[in-house]
Amino acid sequence: MGISQYIKEIGRGKDGARSLTRVQATDLLGQVLDGTVTDLEVGGFCLAMRIKGETADEMAGFLDATHARLHKLPDNDHTTVVLPSYNGARKLPVLTPLLALLLARRGAAVLVHGTATEDKRVFAASVFAELGVLPATRMTALATGEVAFVPTEVLSPGLKRLLDVRRAVGLRNPAHSLVKLMNPCEGKAFIVGSYTHPEYASSMAATWALTGAHALLLRGTEGEPVADARRTPRMEIFQDGERTEVQPQQDGPLAKLPSLPPVDASNTAHYIRAVLNGSLPIPTPIALQVEHILRAVQHHDSPAHAHAI
Repeated sequence: MGISQYIKEIGRGKDGARSLTRVQATDLLGQVLDGTVTDLEVGGFCLAMRIKGETADEMAGFLDATHARLHKLPDNDHTTVVLPSYNGARKLPVLTPLLALLLARRGAAVLVHGTATEDKRVFAASVFAELGVLPATRMTALATGEVAFVPTEVLSPGLKRLLDVRRAVGLRNPAHSLVKLMNPCEGKAFIVGSYTHPEYASSMAATWALTGAHALLLRGTEGEPVADARRTPRMEIFQDGERTEVQPQQDGPLAKLPSLPPVDASNTAHYIRAVLNGSLPIPTPIALQVEHILRAVQHHDSPAHAHAI
């Protein structure tokens, strides 16, 4: 079939482009993920969407196509916390592994998924490797208190290929938003989504409201799903289409700034070990984030909520 008819709609420029329906978006991305379209068509799609921007209906359709093709985590009868890790560290250490391990220590099952999307950053996979958490090669059920790091290509080779288009054209595409919104679990999941710019916060919120996701949204550290250790960001919970602020944004930095390590994987892992063994304190914004996530997961797993659903 090809996707040229869709590119004609979305590729008419910023003012002339027409948005796709959810069904059309599902069909378009399904063909892209299945690898049945040409590289030229994929490039045209990515550039057209970059200029036009995605609507909530389009993102919902892209998610429908993605969810239908993901190799998902088997249902483990409890809510899995999902941390999408795709931005890595540039100026600040990537502390997503610290967040994951703090949550697991409190009894949560935690799935971190991601891939390196740029060459000059330090990514969670490298920090996890330093901590002895090796990348999973297949999807297996997670027990409570367990952390798994799953590379994107294990979840979806097609999605990994689409993310890699950035290396060729130098621009993000819908896949970079999709990976922060998607649910890679067969069972219940609580997704921790992050953004770097306010416009992405609006689009992510609109998509989650439309799809009824259970999630937390915050402005993370350089786009990672972990709170900035130097100041507490606003945090919002999404539940059954409802949006609730659970943590207001802190004005200005903390009264006492934490001593953070250099951004390389070895020093970051050493810092994380020191926090976990109590030699260094948990940065206050991350401690607050842990509590909000655990509270939301506990509510989601409660018999009363299950009965309501």
